[in-house]
Amino acid sequence: MRFSLLLVASIILAVGTAAQANMLELYVDTTTKQVYTEPGPNRARLGTFQQVDESAAAVATSSPPTGQAAPSAVDKRPLASAAVVEPPKAVAAAPAATKWYDKYTIRGYTQLRFNHLLDDELDGFAHPADRSVGEDQSLFIRRMRLILSGDINDHLSLYLQPDFAVTPSGSTSTHFVQLRDAYVDYAFDKRKEWRVRVGQSKIPYSFENLQSSQNRIPLDRNDATNSCCRDERDLGAFFYWAPAHIRQRFKELVASGLKGSGDYGVVALGVYNGQGANRFERNDSFHVVGRLTWPWKFANGQIIEAGVQAVNGRFMPTADARVALRATANGFQDQRVGLHAVLYPQPFGVQAEWNWGKGPELSADQRRIDVDDLQGGYVQAMYKLDTERGTFFPLLRWQYFDGAMKFERNAPSTHIDDIELGVEWQPMPALELTALYTLLDRTNVIDQPYTQFEGDLLRLQLQWNY
Repeated sequence: MRFSLLLVASIILAVGTAAQANMLELYVDTTTKQVYTEPGPNRARLGTFQQVDESAAAVATSSPPTGQAAPSAVDKRPLASAAVVEPPKAVAAAPAATKWYDKYTIRGYTQLRFNHLLDDELDGFAHPADRSVGEDQSLFIRRMRLILSGDINDHLSLYLQPDFAVTPSGSTSTHFVQLRDAYVDYAFDKRKEWRVRVGQSKIPYSFENLQSSQNRIPLDRNDATNSCCRDERDLGAFFYWAPAHIRQRFKELVASGLKGSGDYGVVALGVYNGQGANRFERNDSFHVVGRLTWPWKFANGQIIEAGVQAVNGRFMPTADARVALRATANGFQDQRVGLHAVLYPQPFGVQAEWNWGKGPELSADQRRIDVDDLQGGYVQAMYKLDTERGTFFPLLRWQYFDGAMKFERNAPSTHIDDIELGVEWQPMPALELTALYTLLDRTNVIDQPYTQFEGDLLRLQLQWNY
C-alpha cells in the first residue's frame, strides 16, 4: 500500500514538473518592443505563458474529436510559440567616419545696386564707399561674397571669405577677386568661451563695422567710425571672451533678423598691422584695439546692447610729391575712443555711435599732413514690421563727421552731414530690396580740390542670400 501511494505521488510530481517546464515568464522591452525570457532594464512583465507543440496543436485543430465543436477563429488564451530565445545583447555600431565636407558650410550673398544723382550740382561727385555713385553710372555689383566656414576639430575653426566683385581704386574695370577674411579661431575650452583669432579678420572697433553688410539696413557704413578701419579688416591676432549664453544671444540676434553684429565677444583685445586689409605694412609698429560690450535682455524680451571701444597706433598715409609728411619714421599718431548703444528693433529700434580721436589730416592749404582732431558718429531709428507680404524695415538716419579720411591719398579733411531715409523689404529670407533717399552734404575726398557737395541721391539695392 505504501509503495502504491509513493508511486502515485512520484507520477504526480513528475507531471507537475513537466508542466512547469513548459511554462514561460515573458518580458517586453518598452522601447524596442522585443520579447525576452528574463527580466532586465526597461523590460515590463507580460505574464506566464505555456509552451505548446505547434504540430500537435495543428492536428488537433484540423481534426477535432467527434462530437466536439471546432475551436473559434480567435483563441484568446495566452500561448507562447515553441521556445522563446532571448536575443543577444545589442552591440553598439561603430560611428560612421565623418567626411571632410560634413564639417564645413558654404554660404554667401550678392548685392546689385543702382544709384542716381538727382541734382546737376553733384556733377563730378564721387563717394568713397561706393564707386558706382557718380556720373554715367547704372547697374553695379557691389559685393559678391562666398563664405567657407567650419570646425577643423573641437578647438580649431576656419573662416574664409573672398569677394568676387572688387573694383580697385583708379581702375576702369570691375569684378576682381580679393580676399576679405582668412583666419582661424583657437578655443581654449570646449564651450569656446575663450578663444584667439589669427589672420585677416574684422577689427573689433565700432558696432556697425562688425555688423555684416548682409544684415545692415543702410547701404554703406557711416564714415565717422569706418574711417578708422578701412574695409573693417586687417592682419592681426585678437582675443575674445564671452560666456556661452551671451554667445548664443549674439547668434540669435542675427538669426532672428534683428540686425545684430555677430559674436565678437564681450571682451575683445588685439593687435594688427594698421595699414588696412590687403595692404603692405609701412611702419615698424602695431595698432592696439580693445572693446567691451554687453547685450542686456529684459523680462519682456527687449534687448539693449551698449559698449565702448578704443584703438591706438601710428599710421603712414600716402601723399602726392608736393605734400609734406610731418611724421616720424613710424608715421602719425592715430588714436580713437568710441561709444555705441543699440535698442534692437522689437519692433521699434534705435542705433547710435560716436567716436573722438586724433589722426593724420591734410592742412587747409593742402601742402602738408599733420595730426589733427576728429569726431563724429550717427543716430539711426528703425522699425521691424512683419506682414503677410514679408518683413519691412523703415529707416531714418543722420550721420556727421568732421575729420580726415586717412586711407585716401593725402588724408584729406572731410565734413559730412547726411540724412538718409528709406526702407528694406524682405519678401523672403533669401531676397531683400532696399530703397534709400539721401540728402548729401559732404566733401568729395576722391579728387582734388576736395570740393563740398550738396544734393539728393536715390539708391536701390537687390540682395540675394544663399
